[in-house]
Amino acid sequence: MEHEYPPPLRRGLITGFVLVSSFMTQLDGTIANVALPSIQGSLSATQEQVSGVVTSYIVASAIMTPLAGFCATRFGLRRTLSTCVIGFTIVSMMCGAAQSLDQLVLFRALQGGFGAALVPVSQAIMMDTYPREEQGKAMAMWGVGTMVGPITGPSLGGWLTDEYSWRWVFYINLPVGILC
Repeated sequence: MEHEYPPPLRRGLITGFVLVSSFMTQLDGTIANVALPSIQGSLSATQEQVSGVVTSYIVASAIMTPLAGFCATRFGLRRTLSTCVIGFTIVSMMCGAAQSLDQLVLFRALQGGFGAALVPVSQAIMMDTYPREEQGKAMAMWGVGTMVGPITGPSLGGWLTDEYSWRWVFYINLPVGILC
């Protein structure tokens, strides 16, 4: 039985949403780094304490990434991606609303946990959406999408922190999450 691929228009929409979701999680890996001094001052934390904001995201993401395959197999690619995007977006809002450093570190860990599956699941969806002869092109698009996030993060994070506040490095995920 041959795999049936979506028509080109639907394939384009799937690609767009998948790239935006993986961009969002990759962006958040670096966007908060430049806001740390502002977070430190706002939440009365030491430099060592505020580093937990970045570390908790990275550690949770590393721990949860291997579970992405299990979740995708058990619940399906689309359901796993949708659940993770929704969870990531909600927890991003909680990060922005955090009133203490402990809350922010906890919410960042949850954000990293939800975000962990977005990259591998988005890659699997891309492979499942394109026929074998177009998968190289699909992976090139996916690669560019996942590379743009970490590159954009520090500049966007600095601008949001300077123009608004550190909370906006997390609130920026709301429109992106809703779009996805």
